[in-house]
Amino acid sequence: MQRFDAYHTGVMESCSRLLSATGPLAETLESFRPRPQQQALSESVASAIEDYSQLVIEAGTGIGKTFAYLVPAILSGKKIIISTGTRHLQDQLYYKDLPVVRKALAVPVSTALLKGRANYLCLQRLEHLPQHAKAAGKFRSHELRQVQDWAHLTHTGDIAELSRLPEDSMIWPLVTSTVDNCLGVECPHYQKCHVVKARRAAQDADIVVINHHLFFADLALKQDGFGEILPSAHAFILDEAHTLPEIAGNFFGVNLGSRQLLELARDIIAEQIHDAPDMSKLREHADELITSVQDFRLSMGLQQQRGPWPAMREQMEVGKALDRTSECLTQLSNDMEQAAGRGKGLQQCQIRIKDQLARLQIMRDDASDAVQWFETFKQSFVLHNTPLEIADIFTSHMKDYKCGWIFTSATLSVDGRFDHFTSRLGLTDAICDDLDSPFDYASHALLYLPKGMPEPNDSSYTRRVIDSALPVIRASQGRTFLLFTSHRALREAETLLKHAIDYPLLVQGSAPRSELIEQFRELGNAVLLGTSSFWEGVDVRGPALSCVIIDKLPFASPGDPVMQARLENLRARGVNPFMEFQLPQAVISLKRGIGRLI
Repeated sequence: MQRFDAYHTGVMESCSRLLSATGPLAETLESFRPRPQQQALSESVASAIEDYSQLVIEAGTGIGKTFAYLVPAILSGKKIIISTGTRHLQDQLYYKDLPVVRKALAVPVSTALLKGRANYLCLQRLEHLPQHAKAAGKFRSHELRQVQDWAHLTHTGDIAELSRLPEDSMIWPLVTSTVDNCLGVECPHYQKCHVVKARRAAQDADIVVINHHLFFADLALKQDGFGEILPSAHAFILDEAHTLPEIAGNFFGVNLGSRQLLELARDIIAEQIHDAPDMSKLREHADELITSVQDFRLSMGLQQQRGPWPAMREQMEVGKALDRTSECLTQLSNDMEQAAGRGKGLQQCQIRIKDQLARLQIMRDDASDAVQWFETFKQSFVLHNTPLEIADIFTSHMKDYKCGWIFTSATLSVDGRFDHFTSRLGLTDAICDDLDSPFDYASHALLYLPKGMPEPNDSSYTRRVIDSALPVIRASQGRTFLLFTSHRALREAETLLKHAIDYPLLVQGSAPRSELIEQFRELGNAVLLGTSSFWEGVDVRGPALSCVIIDKLPFASPGDPVMQARLENLRARGVNPFMEFQLPQAVISLKRGIGRLI
């Protein structure tokens, strides 16, 4: 405890000393190297926590921003919530980085990891699984046995513990809960509930690690008048902050998908079997909803696509399917007037029916301040009503929390300016700073731009990219990432490279991302082809990754319905959409892709 007492006074000064060549992190970690930028970042974070101010700070690749914000967060003695972009990064922060810094500082802080409820085993739904299984159809029995065996062993209920089961296993929705189907305090397993225990731990902890999806889910719940999930905090540290505007748009909008509708129908059947076996009409009408949702998907065409919803809604078959689904929900709503009193589960289904009817009505009407669009997948669809602007919504939520707000990422600025990021979130009072990478790019990296390339929309473009890439890949002896801006280009490149190189070829989609990255590290001479999900959050240290090839400047598709609506909105306001939105987005994406190498 002497180390804590010695450093706790003068937090900003302590941050630099702790991250110096003679500090405890240097003593603890053999690979630690002091960096002035890391010390400066740590001091800025400490000041924002202390002053309850807004800080937007870009920390270039190699600064070590995680340690930089963990040190002042731990030293502050305050309640700090740290949010990052994905569950993978969340686990890495909580299980690897945070324990290292806490041990080095010898500070007595309590910590908690909190994820969304879909990440925790629901004991009630596991108990009722026989009814849900009848409603949902077949799934692999050995997967059920694995879940049942693990349920007796787990202390957290975090489904990530059962890593041998695939994330997309159809059993997970049957044994996890949603906001819609959770029974709350009336659940017979409430005192043992893994979600409740995780939230209680978060309430009591000094430092809570979450992810952006949970963060915005909580804000969206508050917006609808429900209780907040996250505990009150003295500061929020939002890492990988460049992803916030897009995620915010999804959560502050309204979505309705076939999965929600089908889960509702199957839950109604399961609850009818359990609590109202004499009400066979309820099951019949739930079956009719399932059929109507399946017909709805077929009416939108067999291909996987995304596009503007109003145009799709006007098609005759889609309009009929929309009407039929609405009729089925209305019929079930009438049924529930009698059935809801039979059990808490049926009562919860009644609430969900009304909610989904309201969402469906939103998608039947035009919207002036939002873009309505759809996505179709192989067997499912999602309808979206996404707000064009989220700045006012976000800042109104920020005002509810009288605390410090720290936004950090390796890519937030464009040409030294932060307007592109701050304007989208309404951060008019934020202090902005840009800390350059400590890496010597000029001495340790080469930039090669092949000459004579055709236009990016030329049919021969991807073939020419591969022709230019082959001598570079051979010179690098494999050890290469090829990053593409479209899946179509990736598939063409896979075909062209399959018999053209002697190095192992790893392709996105052939295995989970984490598994591909691990294979790439172990092989030491592989070539990996990836699209958007490989442009960020991938860290391959050492010589295994020595070359990154990017097929074209990563401009978002202008045909995307959300992009189209935003560009039109900017034009209507007299703003140049290319200079103020498309180009900055491409610059940030390019910086992230290049960052995979250095």
